[in-house]
Order: sequence, then C-alpha cells, then structure tokens
Amino acid sequence: MNKLFDAIIIGTGQAGPALAGRLTAAGMTVAIVERHLFGGTCVNTGCTPTKTLIASAEVAHQARRAAEFGVRLQGEVSVDMPSVKKRKDAVVAASRDGLEGWLRGMEHCTVFNGHARFVSPREVRIDETVIGAGRIFINVGGRAAVPPLPGIDTVPYLTNTSILELESIPRHLIVVGGSYIGLEFAQMYRRFGSAVTVIEKGPRLISREDADVSTEIESILAAEGIEVRTAAECMSFEKRGGEIIAGVECAAGAPEVTGSHILLAVGRRPNTDDLGLDRAGVATDAHGYITVDERLQTSTPGIWALGDCNGRGAFTHTAYNDFEIVAANLLDGDHRKVSDRIPCYALYIDPPLGRVGLTETQARQSGRQIRIGSRPMTRVGRAVEKGESKGFMKVVVDGDSKEILGAAILGVGGDEAVHALIDTMSAKAPFTTLRNTVHIHPTVAELIPTILGELRP
Repeated sequence: MNKLFDAIIIGTGQAGPALAGRLTAAGMTVAIVERHLFGGTCVNTGCTPTKTLIASAEVAHQARRAAEFGVRLQGEVSVDMPSVKKRKDAVVAASRDGLEGWLRGMEHCTVFNGHARFVSPREVRIDETVIGAGRIFINVGGRAAVPPLPGIDTVPYLTNTSILELESIPRHLIVVGGSYIGLEFAQMYRRFGSAVTVIEKGPRLISREDADVSTEIESILAAEGIEVRTAAECMSFEKRGGEIIAGVECAAGAPEVTGSHILLAVGRRPNTDDLGLDRAGVATDAHGYITVDERLQTSTPGIWALGDCNGRGAFTHTAYNDFEIVAANLLDGDHRKVSDRIPCYALYIDPPLGRVGLTETQARQSGRQIRIGSRPMTRVGRAVEKGESKGFMKVVVDGDSKEILGAAILGVGGDEAVHALIDTMSAKAPFTTLRNTVHIHPTVAELIPTILGELRP
C-alpha cells in the first residue's frame, strides 16, 4: 500500500536535511530517503574528512619547520597514520550521527533507509515500499569518475573515497589529475611522508585558473618535494612486480613513473543513473546531470534537483544555497534563482587559494576595460610574521563601472580574506566602498583596500 506525504526528499547531502527542516516547520509531512551514509559527500568523503586530514598534515609540516621559529624538537617528526585516521573517523562520525539523529527526531519527518527509484512522476519505490508525494526533491550527489584509461583496469587504484580508509602511508603516491581534489591529497600525503608525483593531462595545473596562479601553485608544491608532470597526453598503467607503472609520455622527463599507489582524481559524475528518472520524465544532459531551470525545477513539474546532481555547482556551499533558493520560492514568496549567486570557492592546499568571480583571463576576454591590483604575500606583514609568505593577491575591477569582477587570494588566510570581496560584490557596491574601508591590522584582509588603491590598467 502506498504511503502518502506532502514531500519526498531523496538523499541527505547538504540540501536535503535543511529542506526537510523548513518543510516540516511549515507543517508538511516529509519522507527523506538515504541509501547509505547520512550527510552525503561533504560529511563522509569530502570536506569533513579531507580537511580533518589536512589539519593533521599541517601539524606534521609545522613540526618539521619548528627550528625556523626558534623551537627545538627532539628526534624526527613521524606520523602515526592509524591515529590520524581514527581522529578523522571520529570527526566524521560525530557529524554524521548528529545529522541522522536530528532527522529521526524531527516532527513530521519519516526516515527511510534504502535505494529510492521512481515509479512515476509522483511515486518512489524503496525496496518493497512505495511512497508518493506532490513534491519530490532529488539530492543524490555524485561520485568519483573513473575514465577508461589504458590499463587502469589492470592495477589497483584509489579514489577520493577509498583513500580515506588507508591506515598506512604510501611509499610513492601517483596522483592522476592536477586539479583541486588531486592537489589537496598530493600535499597532504607528501606531508605525511609519501613521495608524491602529480600527473596532469593538460599543459598546467588547475587550468581553469589564471596561468600565474597555476605557476605559483606548482612552485609551492615543488618546494615541498612534489613532482609535477604536465602535458601527460598519453597516460597508461600496468602492474610490474610489486610496483605500479604510469606511462606519461610528457614532452619532458622520464616516460614512466613508478609508484606504490595510484589516486584517480580526474573529475566527478552524478549519482543519477539508477534512479529511474525516465519513469518520472526527468531529463538529464549528456553527462547525466539533471536539467534544471533557474529555480531548480526539473523538466517534470513538481520535481526539483538540488546539489551536485544538477550540474549547477560542485560545492557544499552551492548545494546549501540550492536549498535556500527552493525554500525561499516555495515557502517565503521570494523569487530567488541560481544566477543570483556569485561563483566562489577555495583550493585547500597550504597556503589556500580563495577565489571569487571572473579570472583575469575571463575578464579580459569579456571585452571590458579592466583594472588590476596585485601584491605578493612577501609584502603582507601578517604572512611574513607567520613565516607563510608564499603566494599573491590579485583583484580585477571594471574600469568603467567600478564593479569588482573577481579576485584570487593565494596565500595564508586567503580562503577567509576573500570574503571581504565576496560580500562587496554581493552588495553590488563599487570597489571604492571596500577601498575606503578600514580593516584591522595585522591581518591579510587589511591589504585588500591597499590593493584597490593601487589599481593599474
């Protein structure tokens, strides 16, 4: 017999639970379905575990640098990987269990464990149970992509999920993919004690960023002993004895890299291929992402898609904003839409990269008359005092409208300092507003007004 609810939410990533809270508070009955781990990517295989591991790696790195600060440690710094993993697991479990407990205790909310598949545009089957609702929200996230690289099926490999279960430190980790996820793991494991080689098919790391950002990031990684091989156009893999061989055929360097472990970090794919979307008439694009409009409604009225599965953002903060957009339109009589948000994100190597808006390259290609302000972190007092003077800050402004178009802060505190620019852009204020603002000394953010006062064509 069908069970009827006012709303069904499939998945418990960043958007789903928050939406359940709003809908139930509005008096609706809600069914929320989770087939595996509560909390989705962020809690289980993304932000929470990786940033916890990065924190451990940073402590090890700083301990090795202690003498630079006049601090003496006896003996070599070593990493107890089982203890590192235990700490990570505890942080993840606390977050996951807290979320599950909140949902199970939520009034008017019924939690289902199992795999949800559409039966019709208004019905979902979970094992032998069929439930129905006038509104259905898909929040199923994504997973690591495994491309058909030559020989990849003949070697053991790790993804961003399976590498989290390691209790030993790889002797030599080969990271396939020189973008955000790959670089975070590369630096992390180098600091844990692994030899690390990053293999990137493109001509440079994180190609969506400006070339000067890519170059500086490669310099930061190289200074820690990470080998980077770019222009690896013809990758291949094979097992040779107890080793894993990666063929790279780069323009320069040895044609092969020998390692003990391989991490595939070459992109993500949405978890939409086993939902029965065709039975609900929900359209997807060529990559499997659910097609949505500006208010996140799918091609089928009454069905919405939120989070990574809709291809409109690949971050925890964009997923949560998806929830805010849907809730505002449904419950608050507001008219919020996806295009209202300003693209912003961070790369969590150390030092981090905080990014907002257009790159310098994109701004130039737009045909605007732009002005640029920049400053190396060697001229940021706070960075020098902390012994963290790698990187630089760059802001791009429209010379005619005085609008801040974008910024990159690659340096200590860059992931926090960039919010001064995000907030100014969100307020649609001219750059002069921020230029004339007094910031606290000594901080990284205090240099942003200074940079805006030194703009050049």
